[in-house]
Amino acid sequence: MSLNSEIVFLNKDTSFPNPLFSPKNAPLALGGGLSSKRLISAYESGIFPWFEEGSPPLWWSPDPRCVIFPNEYRVGKTVKRFIRKYDTKLNVDFDNLVLLCASRKKTWITKKMRAAYGELFKLGLAHSITVYEDKELVGGVYGVSVGSLFCGESMVSLKPNASKVALWALIYKYGKNLTLIDAQVPNPHLLRIGGRLISRKSYLNILNEAKNDTKLFKRNN
Repeated sequence: MSLNSEIVFLNKDTSFPNPLFSPKNAPLALGGGLSSKRLISAYESGIFPWFEEGSPPLWWSPDPRCVIFPNEYRVGKTVKRFIRKYDTKLNVDFDNLVLLCASRKKTWITKKMRAAYGELFKLGLAHSITVYEDKELVGGVYGVSVGSLFCGESMVSLKPNASKVALWALIYKYGKNLTLIDAQVPNPHLLRIGGRLISRKSYLNILNEAKNDTKLFKRNN
């Protein structure tokens, strides 16, 4: 995570810069805190936080952007077996799932991040799909919804294919009006299951349309 000369330093009242005119693969802003208002503004602008423990928030809007269109998602044959084996739930055990993700990815899911997304969950804007084997939490995925778009934040598996089953459930079981999953940055696994790269401009166009769609999920239980 290298800083650049174009980065904008935020205080609590500073607005985000326009992502279209920001660096492609470097943070566009630093600071500003993690209030719900700040996070909502970020996701509605195509921006997300990503930083390490002990650092102020760094805000990103990469170009290109890794996304998954629901009709391009590929379910592996192995995953189909586990769909029958596991149970899934929407917006249950949110805090426990985030803590589980943090235990595997300690560098950026900080205590402040967990608290911030917990507040978004209470507002009905952050969501989780949790996966169970014999009533034991074994994985899942959590993220933030903007209209019909789901911004994936993290996923985890304690048992084989648990996070993949969560993604399947997001698309086929719970996300009936889902238009796009924002996976942010690519990795080999995402590309194998149907993820692809689109330009930041294309992503922002889709996001702006998705904002006006019916909300992806009902309010949290």
